[in-house]
Amino acid sequence: MYLDYNATAPMRPAALKAVQEALHSVGNASSIHHQGRDAAGRVDRARRQLSDLLNCSSGEIIFTSGATEANNLALQAAYVEGGLIVTSAVEHPAVLETARALTSETPTSLNVLPVDRLGQIDLGTFTASLQRDHVALISLMLANNETGVITDLRPVVEAAHSVGALVHTDATQYVGKLPVDLRELDVDLLSLSAHKFGGPQGVGALFIRRGIRLSQRPLVFGGGHERGWRAGTLNVPGIVGLGAAAEAATRDLTDEASRITKLRDLLEDELLTRLPGSYVNGSAAPRLPGVTSITFPGAPADAILASMPDVAASDGSACSAGAPSPSHVLVAMGLGREDADATIRFSLGHATTEREIRRAVAAAVRAVTHVKALMNATAGP
Repeated sequence: MYLDYNATAPMRPAALKAVQEALHSVGNASSIHHQGRDAAGRVDRARRQLSDLLNCSSGEIIFTSGATEANNLALQAAYVEGGLIVTSAVEHPAVLETARALTSETPTSLNVLPVDRLGQIDLGTFTASLQRDHVALISLMLANNETGVITDLRPVVEAAHSVGALVHTDATQYVGKLPVDLRELDVDLLSLSAHKFGGPQGVGALFIRRGIRLSQRPLVFGGGHERGWRAGTLNVPGIVGLGAAAEAATRDLTDEASRITKLRDLLEDELLTRLPGSYVNGSAAPRLPGVTSITFPGAPADAILASMPDVAASDGSACSAGAPSPSHVLVAMGLGREDADATIRFSLGHATTEREIRRAVAAAVRAVTHVKALMNATAGP
């Protein structure tokens, strides 16, 4: 039972077909001969498919190797020496570590906002953080990768733009799961990865709103690809796979969101009923359809996962798997180390079925019960 879509989603059939077709063709998208023009045409189509999903211009899309690169590129381009970066304690390390690196010589130029028990920032605290000279950039994720908690960016964008700051959002977990309208959202920069919504791994994109003022600071030099933002031969198979996944997501978005929400609710209701004392992190906040972070007090997550080998889930972000410290997201939300270490993230997606959910529930109940019994036996009288 694969319930780790936030780590990577299975490829959609349309995306797999598009990748296979592109792999059978030969051509560098920068070449002017027939094969090159064919590759360029495939890339242009993918750019349009993604822009349709995001409701933006295709000319505002830069293809990257994924959201980590897009986050790095966005923050480095938007950062102004001496300016303030405002972010939150529950951001992905690709944002937090980049922000810390950029402000390493002037740590006071970074303001990492705390979050409440639901994983949300306080709007009043955020607004107060803007009351200083030269706020350069706000970077807040659209949906959290561990809990699925959604950030309402509308008041954030309005407040940031009122002081002349740019707004970047890491939308890696949101795109392809709920509608994104960049004309309405009005953020200046947005990062995404294809493999989170059924495209191939190793490809993503950065949206850069036309007309904003940025210092062009490419991470890779060596050519004028992607309007000078990213040098190197384009990953045509990956890009066309991203485009096909975006097109499929655009078509199925409403129906998929409704169906997956029902499956997530079924998973939560069954586990919380059959395992008293368990709780869902961020349950009272708006969340993505297919993500739930459930704490099973007294049962370490690594032991639970080892006891249900037929269920693919996660004890945190896939990008920090194996880290000896507890989830920084859960700790920021107020969980103690023991509860943070007893938390599992289940994430569902386009191919998840009710049968898988019911089988996963049965496996999880057996695993948690088994682990708690072992822990109690080890503790002794």
